[in-house]
Amino acid sequence: MGKITFFEEKKFQGRCYNCSSDCADLHTHFSRCNSIRVESGVWVIYERPSYKGFQYILSPGEYADNQQWMAFSDSVKSCRAVKNIYGSSWKLRLYERPDFGGQVVDCSDDIPSAYDAYKMREAYSCVVTDGAWVFYDLPNYRGHQYLLERGEYRQHSDWGASSPGIGSFRRITEF
Repeated sequence: MGKITFFEEKKFQGRCYNCSSDCADLHTHFSRCNSIRVESGVWVIYERPSYKGFQYILSPGEYADNQQWMAFSDSVKSCRAVKNIYGSSWKLRLYERPDFGGQVVDCSDDIPSAYDAYKMREAYSCVVTDGAWVFYDLPNYRGHQYLLERGEYRQHSDWGASSPGIGSFRRITEF
């Protein structure tokens, strides 16, 4: 398991909370989060309790302000560690229609632009057979983030997206 420290103020100042396990409700530990230090592991933080709302996937490192993890606010209400149960291979299959219909794209590499690589702007469903992945709604790993672990996603809302737009995606390789 990893370790993550949340700070209420920017540049690792103010009240802090050290966490080393999944937590569905962080509101008793701090009221806002403006900087984070990830000492080990890959973490998903959520803007709402019970692993809901916008997601941000953080690898080991220091995030001196919430813009560094592309946050839209200072709200962090739950977190969980991404478990390294995937080995060292990555594979996913994207579909242009819900329920695994339409054009199919197989991928095993990071893709900075889904449109440039596959002429695809939307993915309505997906199957992840190997590895853990992060989808972004904008090219070059920008915008809203969505964690996809091994499994079937019949529609884009299954991975937490409000629309099927996909700009880029990458493998999670650091654990």
